[in-house]
Amino acid sequence: MQTVTRLFEFPYHQLEKYDLQRSLVTKYGREWVATSTREYVDKANAISRALLRLGVAAGDKIALISHSNRTEWNIMDIGILQVGAQSVPIYPTISEEDYAYVLNHSGASMCLVSGQEILEKVLAIQKEVPLLKAIYSFDKLNTCKHWEELLELGKDASNQEEVEKRKAGVRPDDLATLIYTSGTTGKPKGVMLSHKNIVSNVLASQERVPFGEGSVALSFLPVCHIFERMILYLYQYCGVEIHFAESIDKMGDNMKEVRPTVMTVVPRLLEKVYEKIMARGSSLNGFKRGLFYWSVEVGLRFSPYRANGWWYQQKLKLARMLVFRKWREGLGGRLQLMVSGSAALQPRLGRVFGAAGIPVMEGYGLTETSPVISVNDQRNRGWKIGTVGRVIEGVEVEIAADGEILCKGPNVMLGYYKDPEKTAEVMTEGYFHTGDIGEIDADGFLKITDRKKEMFKTSGGKYIAPQLMENRFKQSRFIEQIMVIGEGEKMPAALIQPNFDFLRAWAGKHKIQAEDNAALIKNDKVIQRMQREVDLANEHFAKWEKVKQFRLTPDAWSVEEGHLTPTMKLKRKQIKEKYIALYNDIYKHS
Repeated sequence: MQTVTRLFEFPYHQLEKYDLQRSLVTKYGREWVATSTREYVDKANAISRALLRLGVAAGDKIALISHSNRTEWNIMDIGILQVGAQSVPIYPTISEEDYAYVLNHSGASMCLVSGQEILEKVLAIQKEVPLLKAIYSFDKLNTCKHWEELLELGKDASNQEEVEKRKAGVRPDDLATLIYTSGTTGKPKGVMLSHKNIVSNVLASQERVPFGEGSVALSFLPVCHIFERMILYLYQYCGVEIHFAESIDKMGDNMKEVRPTVMTVVPRLLEKVYEKIMARGSSLNGFKRGLFYWSVEVGLRFSPYRANGWWYQQKLKLARMLVFRKWREGLGGRLQLMVSGSAALQPRLGRVFGAAGIPVMEGYGLTETSPVISVNDQRNRGWKIGTVGRVIEGVEVEIAADGEILCKGPNVMLGYYKDPEKTAEVMTEGYFHTGDIGEIDADGFLKITDRKKEMFKTSGGKYIAPQLMENRFKQSRFIEQIMVIGEGEKMPAALIQPNFDFLRAWAGKHKIQAEDNAALIKNDKVIQRMQREVDLANEHFAKWEKVKQFRLTPDAWSVEEGHLTPTMKLKRKQIKEKYIALYNDIYKHS
């Protein structure tokens, strides 16, 4: 077939070029159930026929809300797009209030949910969403229509010709999906992405990834986010067999079962994996313990392309043979590549996983850019740890006078839905203002240094770049989350959520007893130990940047409790409000 120009063509491309027997694979109970490319296409067409029989018109919006990635989501997505309707993926973890807002703002007429928990949320606000006429579930529930009723309704192929007419009427520049950004403040914005936006990003990204026939992916990042969704289209384009993880909690088991060769990750997952590995290492004794830490030290000095010379390579070879091969085995034994996005990756993680033979290719982008702007590529000396790679083909990047990254290209969104004013605020002469501060080095690699809106001045007029500082502090095994504060104040300070698992293990070794986290963080020895970590991180910053004081928080920061967005970014305003007493104690505000 000709070059793909519309999203629903990806399964057809796969059918023609690869015709996989295991295109999409989901685990139900204890069994992994595979859907072939042929079945994928046939079921998508059945969904399209059913939607036409239900009166779905071109331009209608259909919401998809799932706790986990699954075959059904992808079939629905293609079935919706083929009839010229638009899919509206929604984060499952947002509040009922936000559910109501997104469903109303998008004008969704139908909603597909994964199971009972989400169904209850939607039913709770259904009366507030007058346009929502039908709800179907992927799981079989007593209180909801099952999605297979749509497959049954579309079984009769007599209206397939009408489906083909609808498909023919969809243009590459047409709106394909509305993705509501979680946002750290205010109501979510509906990012309008066209078929061309996402297709162009898939084809340009394909040039940077060595996915070949026989590749097996494990997908677990939320498909409602454009990063994982674009990657799923990319897998389909490249003939990669896609397995959907059951949940983040079952990732370890799923990796051993699936033994993926490729997967996408976010830095927080790699941090968790690294922490678990280090915890196991610290439990070793004698020679084994020494060998483990020696190997990690070797790994933390890793640079690609044998940059450290012959002697280092010999040590790395030994470390890989004796220690790092066990890391690979723990991740399924076949993992060749991880692609990281959504947040900044600590360079030490890029180094140590690269040393272990599981390279992490860090990329950069936003929902508004479909998402990829740049990404590292292990081939052709296109990998530089500490950067987000070179800009992809067809995309232009300019660095504004104030350091902001501006982006222009076929991947840039159509705009924010029903909000021309906010669209105008972020667009100048075709360039999208990313809100990120960055620089391009002499070799053409893009480096992100901070978030423009998050930079602040102290009362002394000195600029503070909190993200840069936070990433350094989070290299400590004692620190899980941190927010640097001090806008308009005399000095920078920090609110810190300890890594309670590690802290409790440390406290046990030092015979520190505490009945709960609140008591633990008030212990003088704990505070002194955390001060050492803060002092160590402070060595990397100028005098005016150093964190002068900190306070520990007693609870784990989470999406559910409102500390973090669904993509694990800090909700700075909300965190400050939650811990205003700690903030006031630092700055002696009454």
